[in-house]
Amino acid sequence: MAKLYFRFGAMGCSKSAQALITKFNYEERNMKVMFIKPAIDTRDGAEIVRSRIGLQQKAIPIPADMNVYELYKQSHTDCKVVICDECQFLTPEQVDQLDQIVMDYDIPVLCFGLSTDFLTHLFPGSKRLFEIAQSITEIKSVCKCGAKATVNARFDDEGNIVYEGSQIMLGGNGRYEAMCRKCWLKRKAEQEAKKANG
Repeated sequence: MAKLYFRFGAMGCSKSAQALITKFNYEERNMKVMFIKPAIDTRDGAEIVRSRIGLQQKAIPIPADMNVYELYKQSHTDCKVVICDECQFLTPEQVDQLDQIVMDYDIPVLCFGLSTDFLTHLFPGSKRLFEIAQSITEIKSVCKCGAKATVNARFDDEGNIVYEGSQIMLGGNGRYEAMCRKCWLKRKAEQEAKKANG
């Protein structure tokens, strides 16, 4: 029986690369893929999924008000798998729609994305995936100290870690860094001490 899969990790853990490799593996076996990403992710273009290692493919952009189940039902039932990159930006309703595709059409849906934002709070799409996905796997990455990275630290233009702001701010290596929680809290304490001392 098919499943709804959630593959999550911190930034830089190869989520997009693994989504692209999975797409290639299905296509190599002559299976059509419905490859999607939330339309809000425009870093590499509205229809492009690009990994840090240079792989890239076109994807169907999914606006927040689009019904993904209806999209599949109306024009993609010949696809044998649905793959979603940056799934943290999906709405909870869209995650439910992906799960409905699994149940009604018995095809796998694989979602790749972050679990938490720069303040370690769950994204709504990721929260829903944790609640209903039948298979959940962490893709691990490493902090500069060697510990497992779990925090997506956001930086301002001066190189300081940011601890407030909107949940979504698109950016790459210059704006974010995957860190362990210990290093993240240490940097926070150092910045607060520096600010207090003038």
